[in-house]
Amino acid sequence: MAWYDEAVFYHIYPLGLAGAPKENTYGDPVHRLNDLLPWIAHVKEIGCDAIYIGPLFESVGHGYETTDYKKLDSRLGTNEDLAAYVAECHKQGIKVIFDGVFNHTGRDFFAFADLKKNREHSPYKDWYCNVNFYGNNEYNDGFSYENWGGYNLLVKLNQHNPAVRDYICDVIRFWVKEFDVDGIRLDAADVLDFDYMRALRAVAEEVKPEFWLMGEVIHGDYSRWVNEGTLHSVTNYQLHKALYSGHNDHNYFEIAHTVKNLYAKGGNRPDGLKLYNFADNHDVERIYTKLNKKAHFTPVHILLYTLPGVPSVYYGSEFGIEGKKERFSDASLRPALSLADYADSLQKNPFTRLIAALGKIRKNTPALSYGDYNELLLTNRQYAFSRNYRGESVIITVNNDDSDYVMTLPAGNAKEYTGALSGERVSVSNGSITVNVKANAGDIWIPADSNSRDTSEPVISAIPKEADFVKKEEPKAVSADNSTDEKAVFTPSGAQTPVKEEPVPAGDDAFEKGKIAGLQEAILAIMEKNGPVTDQMRQDVMNNVYHDSLITWIKSFR
Repeated sequence: MAWYDEAVFYHIYPLGLAGAPKENTYGDPVHRLNDLLPWIAHVKEIGCDAIYIGPLFESVGHGYETTDYKKLDSRLGTNEDLAAYVAECHKQGIKVIFDGVFNHTGRDFFAFADLKKNREHSPYKDWYCNVNFYGNNEYNDGFSYENWGGYNLLVKLNQHNPAVRDYICDVIRFWVKEFDVDGIRLDAADVLDFDYMRALRAVAEEVKPEFWLMGEVIHGDYSRWVNEGTLHSVTNYQLHKALYSGHNDHNYFEIAHTVKNLYAKGGNRPDGLKLYNFADNHDVERIYTKLNKKAHFTPVHILLYTLPGVPSVYYGSEFGIEGKKERFSDASLRPALSLADYADSLQKNPFTRLIAALGKIRKNTPALSYGDYNELLLTNRQYAFSRNYRGESVIITVNNDDSDYVMTLPAGNAKEYTGALSGERVSVSNGSITVNVKANAGDIWIPADSNSRDTSEPVISAIPKEADFVKKEEPKAVSADNSTDEKAVFTPSGAQTPVKEEPVPAGDDAFEKGKIAGLQEAILAIMEKNGPVTDQMRQDVMNNVYHDSLITWIKSFR
């Protein structure tokens, strides 16, 4: 058991949160990182105990075109500021993970600057891929080179070059020595060379006990990356897509099939694949924006905190803020926020209160970190499963319907269960519990005599009420005959009223369709992060022109 097995992450894009300029003039440092120090207490208050922050190091723009791996971006401050930030996090019991952009550098990086100056005579000409001195590019360098994502701003490192590997490994050692960082999230890990990642894993084992390597992986069999030789975890884009579309389409089959598929690839073991789960991040739209029915914010986050994996909250989403992707900019996804504007959020903001309650429950319930996964009930609109650990069975129930729904579910050896969010108590009868799952909500049912480390009273009334979503709720769609779109309604007794909506596909077909759509969205997000995406490029992705592999398709732009 390592610290990251029980962690709840808070994800910060620092250039955005701190309100840094979009372009770096490489001038005198501006100590904006210090403005983020008060957020540490907030992170702890809402139940997170690890921060993933990045990119941090000197770059010319969005941070992923690194100029200097050993210098904090001057728009954020100095190395002393970063060391102090990590020290304060550690003082408050919070681990810190940096963004490691080791697939490519910016054009101002010292090795590429030398290549521009000395061309064939540069000792760094083999640090980059496919340098061709008979070619040229839009910068009129007099040579061409392989890039990342089709953008010459991002110069592809030659990961097979031992000098490059040694340099990046020394960067990791420097980060641990200088800043005491606890792990690294590897940008674009799905295109990193596996021998390269194995070298990084060897350094991770060397520099610090339980030093965590997590990778950004969009497509493929996650078990290729998550194993003893490469990474501890990867980003779970498959579950990300399933979480919002499974609610927007009233299709819990998509979520359940995604979970079963990933769990099976981990050997059906709780310690198999510890994936990094998220509802949104700096590359995709805010979950509150994506949800057609805003009240589904509640069941989405209950699942985020209770399904197998490591949960993460993207800064600001605990307040229920909006964020929509723009055609040529991700700025709205990475806003500057003032913590003072949310000073009373834990008391007055129902979304913050829910996130804080879930953080507390997760911390106090080992089964949610270490328990196995067993599906108990599944319909398009209702879903229940258990997490079982050391003889204790924790039961999770969610409902995406507009009416309450009664579930009778097999229970563990306990005599009574408590709803950790609602505070309700139910007795076990004939080995089962019968619970009323509120409309567009859910609960986490814990044995009343739980072995949890904290036996304090459960959080009461942490579930947002329907009225909390009214102001932001979209109006119902109206058809040509002025009738509203009716949804299937399940009464507490289980009786169903007639429906007008089309049936939602279930099973493997729904899972496969959802997985492809999620991959397309994720690839477009990465492409847009690195530069403009033309309508033709977007159309090619959505039409799956290069159908053999979406990743092969995106590689063709480098």
